[in-house]
Amino acid sequence: MKKKVAKILAAAALLLVSLISLYPFFTMILMSTYKTEEIFKGIPFLPSDYFMKNVSIVMESGFVRTYINSLIISVSATIGCILISAMAGYALSVYPFKWKKALFSFVMMTMMVPSQIGIIGYMIEMKTLHLAGTLWPMILLWLACGFGAFWMTQFIQGALPIEIVECARIDGCGELKIFFRIAFPCMISGITTLALLIFLWSWNSYLVPLVFVNSPKLYTIPVYIRSLGNAYRTDYAAQITGLLLATIPLILMFILGSKSFIKGLTAGAVKG
Repeated sequence: MKKKVAKILAAAALLLVSLISLYPFFTMILMSTYKTEEIFKGIPFLPSDYFMKNVSIVMESGFVRTYINSLIISVSATIGCILISAMAGYALSVYPFKWKKALFSFVMMTMMVPSQIGIIGYMIEMKTLHLAGTLWPMILLWLACGFGAFWMTQFIQGALPIEIVECARIDGCGELKIFFRIAFPCMISGITTLALLIFLWSWNSYLVPLVFVNSPKLYTIPVYIRSLGNAYRTDYAAQITGLLLATIPLILMFILGSKSFIKGLTAGAVKG
């Protein structure tokens, strides 16, 4: 009897937490169906009939082009970060070399430095390379991801038996073949977790695009949504609708990769 009561209470608690977590998203959906002037009258509980007008306003102001820019940045950053982070984690886990602990400590130290501190130096670097005013600064930023290297190092140490690598070497496999044919498949759960996080972070990045983008043709989703409106009026309803449309790729990614995401988190937390 006590076990049944405990299960019912646990289920009720989880349901309550889920409802609290989903309520802001539900409110965003409702607010996207109202005019800006109606939003400030109070929190709505029923949908209105202004959703298609808000969608029309968003689409007419270049949303599709902005969507494509964000997709290019996020997909490219995710692929590049996964490849480099997986190689760095593999090297730090498998190869014995001098100063390996110092290098790993340096990688961890980069995670402690706020990205805002290096934004000026990064801006000068991109300007020197003549990449300012393009999408490259938003992509290249994620290729040197300290968290990615740290995450893959920890994951590989727990998911890849070193004996497999040694056996492959004895059989005559080259290092690249070992990495892509043997090690890489063992990292899938960790890679999926990292891919979801990097895609989410690059998709929602606001500071770097705000600093480097000086043309509406290069706007990303966060900068674009902030710019909706005109000199005399900020269209909050259109901004909320833009946010709603911008969350669709993230929701799809987490729905499709949720199992691998949770598996990657748990596998990366346990060694051996």
